[in-house]
Amino acid sequence: MGNPGSPCPFFFVSYHTDPFPPVSHTVDTALPAIGQGMEERKMYKPPHKLLAAALSVLCVASFAMAQKDDKKNGPSGTPILWEKTDVASYDTAAGPLGDVQPDLSKVTFIEEEKGGFSKKYKIKDAAGRTWVAKVGDEAQSETAAVRLVSAIGFRTDTNVLVPKLTIPGVGDLTNVRLEARPDDVKRLGTWSWKDNPFKGTKEFQGLKVMMAFLNNWDMKEANNVILEKDGKDYYAISDLGVSFGKTGSNGLPVFWRVGRSRNSPEEYAEADFIKRVKDGKITFNFNGKNDGSLGDVTLADGRWLADLLNQLTDKQIEDAFRAANYSDADVKTLSQSVRERIRALDFVTRPPSAE
Repeated sequence: MGNPGSPCPFFFVSYHTDPFPPVSHTVDTALPAIGQGMEERKMYKPPHKLLAAALSVLCVASFAMAQKDDKKNGPSGTPILWEKTDVASYDTAAGPLGDVQPDLSKVTFIEEEKGGFSKKYKIKDAAGRTWVAKVGDEAQSETAAVRLVSAIGFRTDTNVLVPKLTIPGVGDLTNVRLEARPDDVKRLGTWSWKDNPFKGTKEFQGLKVMMAFLNNWDMKEANNVILEKDGKDYYAISDLGVSFGKTGSNGLPVFWRVGRSRNSPEEYAEADFIKRVKDGKITFNFNGKNDGSLGDVTLADGRWLADLLNQLTDKQIEDAFRAANYSDADVKTLSQSVRERIRALDFVTRPPSAE
């Protein structure tokens, strides 16, 4: 039986059981003298042992080739998690796409993308650009979250929300998030919260706090992506759809899912952000996947993020939610909640001399 996780999934050898047990024979002839026939016996190799040896060699070769392919297709450029930006002048209405907006005068359906909570469709616009259209509860929240995260210097997938869109073969859709798939950006795979080049840095700690800030409880590896462009490997967040709701009601495995929500402005406004500060560390009111990674956040880590978030103006925050086509009432609720969380983080991390 093979091991699917190994370079040789077809090969598994157990030496506890001989797959070709010897056949017992009754021999009534006298045994040969000592030494007689030894050369013949030394030359003989049971067929199953020859097969095992051959497969072992093949496995070593396959493993070497797999490593070579990993180096060829995996990240090889400069790893980047965060870049300094002019936060106060960042255009949260346009987001990381900037002036590159979809030309929807003609839309071509390519295929439905499988996996995840929301329905997704790959399309081409009239300019030949490729986009992934997401519909459902996560479209608005992800559009707004991307603008806040990218405004302070972290890399995300780039998107725009279209209030109405007709996709041939699919139908008329509302509040459609279009995520760009530019030809000059290569997607290299996912990255892990537990093992990456940035562990222990203030930037990585700040990104973790930002996930709690947004109530992005779906912190799984599949929602992270490495984007390669111009010799740089950007460690980005590729899915922020569950933001701006409520996290799980408890920290128990599996049961943390109870009570969670996504894209729920009122519940986001009612949810607590910071639970307590003790021994120089911040505990957040956050239950979700990989929430244990937030257990080592210090006051200094929180201060680093607070200094960035404090640079956002009220208009920038409101524009991020308007870009996601929220109602005026929801824009007000969410913007006020974001500002309150910024104040809370600023307060608990403020140096004593600044109080």
